[in-house]
Amino acid sequence: MQAIITPTTCGSCGSNLSWRNDLLFCEFESCPAQTAKKIEHFAKTLKIKGLGPKTIEKLALSFLQDIYCLDYDFTAIALSSKRLADKLFVEIEQSKKATLNQVLPAFSIPLVGKTATDKLSTKINNLNEITLDKCRDAGLGEKTSESLMNWFNNEWCGALEFMPFSFEFDTLEFSGHYGELGVICISGKLKSFPTKADATGLLTQMGYTVKSTITKDVTILVNESGIESAKTKKARESGVTIVTNLLDFIGEQNYGNTA
Repeated sequence: MQAIITPTTCGSCGSNLSWRNDLLFCEFESCPAQTAKKIEHFAKTLKIKGLGPKTIEKLALSFLQDIYCLDYDFTAIALSSKRLADKLFVEIEQSKKATLNQVLPAFSIPLVGKTATDKLSTKINNLNEITLDKCRDAGLGEKTSESLMNWFNNEWCGALEFMPFSFEFDTLEFSGHYGELGVICISGKLKSFPTKADATGLLTQMGYTVKSTITKDVTILVNESGIESAKTKKARESGVTIVTNLLDFIGEQNYGNTA
């Protein structure tokens, strides 16, 4: 059997590799491969259609900020199509309307996704208010808080802060705080929301903790399929409230009056 040789340098930029939690990482922060993946993730998260890997390469994008500094004539030439350039510029313009709820998870910050962002939105209104203490108060773990503050101090300040976003949370006037209204489990596909992520974000802001599996602390089970599964039957027998239309349930919690 041929021995497996562990690489020591990055195949993209030639920089040294280092081990982190049993995985090899390139030590060069501006590694082209890493940068391309970050831009791809950013575009996907903000739903900028037409900005995939091939387009990123054709436009020679090196930083996230480059997306909003594109020259139209250059873009049309690079894509060999004014029609594609027109569509891309419309998508980019639309993305500028994104609130911090959508933007923060798009920055590829280690450990900081939608759940952490939703928790943070209960404690601050905009990114300038962020502190380590507020991260902790929002319920973020120590590593997540440190990761977010490290990104804020080293990447956001002086560069990303000039991107065309308000960097403010889309605050909804809910009375609850994170997790204090109860624990909700969403079972199966939803009919009243586009995705579970959309529903989870809203419920979290309202003050619910959302789980994907039934645990002892679950007080509400959402099942919009209409199928009496074993999970639903067990929950009903345990006295758990069964919700068959989540949007109607939220309306009953006076969500409709906050628009």
